[in-house]
Amino acid sequence: MKRLFGSVRARATLAASVVVAVALAAAGAAVLLSLWTNLSEQAGTEAERTARAVAGDLVAGESYAGLSLDDDDKPVQVVDGAGKLVAVTKDLERISGTGLDRVRPQAPGAVTDDGNTGTDADTDSDDDAGDAGDADDDSSEAGDIGDASFANGSATIDGDTADYRFATVPVEIDGRGGLTVHAGAPLTAEQEAVSTALTVILIGFPLLLAVVALVTWLVTRRALRPVEDIRGEMAAITASEDLTRRVPVPGTHDEVARLARTTNETLAALERSVERQRRFVADASHELRSPIASLRTQLEVGAAHPELLDVDGAVEDTVRLQRLAADLLLLARLDAGERPADGRFDLAALVRAETGQRVGDRVPVSVAADAVEVSGSRGQLARILGNLLDNAQRHTRSSVAVTVRRAGEWAVLEVADDGAGVPAAERERVFERFVRLDEARTRDDGGAGLGLAIARDVAVRHGGSLTVREAPAGGALFELRLPVAQDGS
Repeated sequence: MKRLFGSVRARATLAASVVVAVALAAAGAAVLLSLWTNLSEQAGTEAERTARAVAGDLVAGESYAGLSLDDDDKPVQVVDGAGKLVAVTKDLERISGTGLDRVRPQAPGAVTDDGNTGTDADTDSDDDAGDAGDADDDSSEAGDIGDASFANGSATIDGDTADYRFATVPVEIDGRGGLTVHAGAPLTAEQEAVSTALTVILIGFPLLLAVVALVTWLVTRRALRPVEDIRGEMAAITASEDLTRRVPVPGTHDEVARLARTTNETLAALERSVERQRRFVADASHELRSPIASLRTQLEVGAAHPELLDVDGAVEDTVRLQRLAADLLLLARLDAGERPADGRFDLAALVRAETGQRVGDRVPVSVAADAVEVSGSRGQLARILGNLLDNAQRHTRSSVAVTVRRAGEWAVLEVADDGAGVPAAERERVFERFVRLDEARTRDDGGAGLGLAIARDVAVRHGGSLTVREAPAGGALFELRLPVAQDGS
């Protein structure tokens, strides 16, 4: 059961079935209630019509004996102001719902619709004699018929028991006082109609619910089939570790198609990342092999022949190995998503401090810097400047210039040289890792090809950019753009 309802299709079918079931139950209850109310009102109207007809006869001066109470399925009671039953339908055996359960007249001279005079053992003959006399005195009385009230009850007429809707109509008659007429209309037809409707609901609603569940199951299965295809292909990609494969994209333009396209984009990005990591490991191994082998050779020669030990060369290889290891470590941290430290400082002051402590530069560095504050890691931004200056020193002929200025919401740092420059077709490639445009250059003369890659990665992490174009003197001009520090940052 847990596995079954772990399926989206099963849960969707169950949810749709529950919602439809609740809606059908509410609709069915509303239909039955509306049907019963309307039919009850019709029965009440019929009962009121009968009660008003009897009341009209009384107002017209008809005697109790002359009332027309011969409808076998409509119980009628006429009650006087003292609460005594003075006229009743023939063959009425039991009644409830009118407030008076008597079925035989209580006053001498009061009659049923068969014309027979009745008495009651519980009736005071002295009190009722006057009432009987009043009933026969005047045949041209006048009165007023009041508004009807309604109630449900039951009655037994000639052995048949049924439910009724009773209408109670008060009557004021000159010379007789107040009378009350109770008349009922049977609810048999209404009950049969409601019962039929209930039967249809109990049979039809489950069938409709079953149809809804089946349709939901089939539609959901069809809608989720592309998702299952995507899941299956992702499982196969995971098992095979083949990141060149892609999940199928359905021909629709819905959420599933967007999911498939996003999944393929993620796979492509993952493939590029893995390939980049593989190249990085291969290139790093290659770059580390040379200084390590050179250092080992020199140490082995020195161990065998101390007089031949090239201490300066060993130190140089060690420094080179140290720098390469530091570069690789920084790249690893950047690839892991390390966020720059949150600091605020003057970029111009940083440039002056870093250029002032450089020693051993081949050509002098000129600085023209305007004060502008930026946010981020002072150490990482100093690393960008150092990498750009190292690159310029390797390629310049006679000069390196550093400028800092503000351009709108950006702080701009430029490093320009007068060397050979970077060809337009290679201006993006120079920022790739382990790329050196001058392949004929020895490794000792140049770096490992990581400086510019590190500089761009750091710039991007700080929300900025690093690009290269031709310098006014004909060499390369590297431009670093960083967001200006906002107030309160």
